[in-house]
Amino acid sequence: MDDIVKAAIKKWPNVPHCYGWLALDARGDWYLRDEPTQAAGPFPQVKGSRIEHDKFKEFIHRNYEHDERGAWFFQNGPQRVYLQLEAAPWVLGVRASAGGYEVMTHTGLPVREVRSSWLDEQGRLFLDTEHGLGLVRSMDMDAAADAVAAEVWTPQEMAFADMPAHFGFVCQPTP
Repeated sequence: MDDIVKAAIKKWPNVPHCYGWLALDARGDWYLRDEPTQAAGPFPQVKGSRIEHDKFKEFIHRNYEHDERGAWFFQNGPQRVYLQLEAAPWVLGVRASAGGYEVMTHTGLPVREVRSSWLDEQGRLFLDTEHGLGLVRSMDMDAAADAVAAEVWTPQEMAFADMPAHFGFVCQPTP
């Protein structure tokens, strides 16, 4: 977490939390969801405005955390902005490398350990890592399929509806 954010929390410790205004989709993109967007429908059916400003995304990435409930948030100064997850707290990129396969989170964290792999009823591949559960991006499924074929990962099946409780995260946090 940024030092400036830690200082803001100390200066203003009782700022109310914010819900519904930020979301993470299955491709690892962030979306702002203002009141009219929220009123138009749930995420991800109605996404909102995709955040494209690189410095803003980097700020979110550095201040992306979860609470004791498994609800993920962006610590924006003194305010926690709880976010909606389309699939998992992490979206993972996979690529073949000379030493096997490299995995990285949507925030740029390298994955050093894949503890298990999972397929849901839609055929989406999830990896349980030291950072938590992540969905492999659709654009990286060729490399991921090669890793599965090479028996680097042996996916088990699990219904998507069971994943949040099993892996300890909340897709749609509420106050």
